[in-house]
Amino acid sequence: MLEIALAHRFEGFTLDVAFAAPPGITVLFGRSGSGKTTIVNAISGLLRPDAGRISTADAVLLDTQKGIALPPHRRRIGYVFQEGRLFPHLTVRQNLRYGAWFAPKDAPREDLGRVVDLLGIGHLLERRPSALSGGEKQRVAIGRALLCAPRLILADEPLASLDDARKAEILPYLERLRDETAIPIVYVSHSASEVARLATTVVVLERGHVVRKGSAAEVMGDPAVTPTGAREAGAILAARVARHHEDGLTELDAGGETLLLPRLARPPGAAVRVRVAANDVLLARTRPEGLSALNIIEGVVAEVRTGEGPGALVALDTAAGRVLARITRRSVAALALAPGVRAFAVLKTVAIAAADVGAGDAAPRSANGDPLA
Repeated sequence: MLEIALAHRFEGFTLDVAFAAPPGITVLFGRSGSGKTTIVNAISGLLRPDAGRISTADAVLLDTQKGIALPPHRRRIGYVFQEGRLFPHLTVRQNLRYGAWFAPKDAPREDLGRVVDLLGIGHLLERRPSALSGGEKQRVAIGRALLCAPRLILADEPLASLDDARKAEILPYLERLRDETAIPIVYVSHSASEVARLATTVVVLERGHVVRKGSAAEVMGDPAVTPTGAREAGAILAARVARHHEDGLTELDAGGETLLLPRLARPPGAAVRVRVAANDVLLARTRPEGLSALNIIEGVVAEVRTGEGPGALVALDTAAGRVLARITRRSVAALALAPGVRAFAVLKTVAIAAADVGAGDAAPRSANGDPLA
């Protein structure tokens, strides 16, 4: 467990935050200028805050009251930047061993073979960085960070410089990292899709303060949480693959509700997370008939949130989980939508892209990758 409490003042900006980062991926989520990079710099030791305390399970990295401030090289932090920052004159194997070279002799170490397998980079070991794609470079950078026996990993928008194809390539490996290691990961992002796919815990930042924190489903299902704009709003449903159909669709069981999606490359029984964008959801007061949309879920309106414009966000609690719908205020009035009203969410099957479906949460793991009881 990583525990963080920080206070720092710049000209025109004040940071005052406190939160905990358990094993898994804790995403710092918010607009540019919300304080994400300041927090990361304080954790890494690149910034000495005015006041604060940062501690892990086995060490205090910073305690301004007690005069403790470990220098960056003694904090044992694995850092993954937006670019891989690999040594161009070294092979992948040598870059990985460079990370292991910095691991303290008495620290629990990751096995090189396990890290290579975890990140799927065995076929890259003899290549140099110039022969790698952007996604491959980031996987090697993550492996180097893991092999330095870190207390925690900082990932500062590691997918920001990648195109959609390379992001799709690396996201499954980040999910494995979340599920198969016990190292806390602090991950900076302003992408709602990345948060939905990866986050164990979400810390929403606004103007230097924490405005919401909790599980990914809780936070992303809150219509008040739109740090990157209402157009990016969307909820997360937990489901399992029920079966695959011959017409190219995969059937999911989401809390007893059936969801049909384009075929997923996952076996029956696999746990998945599905991000449902609020822009892709229609609402009706009675169960619609004669539609091409295959997913119709009944629920109860939990909240209606309106802003200054013509739009509104409606939160609908269903057996599958909370669903958000972005509709107009005129539609809210026409349907008489209000908390407690029953309604139906309508979702086109093809509206959910492969990038919006990720691996479901797994049981927490020990430092050597074994499941915890």
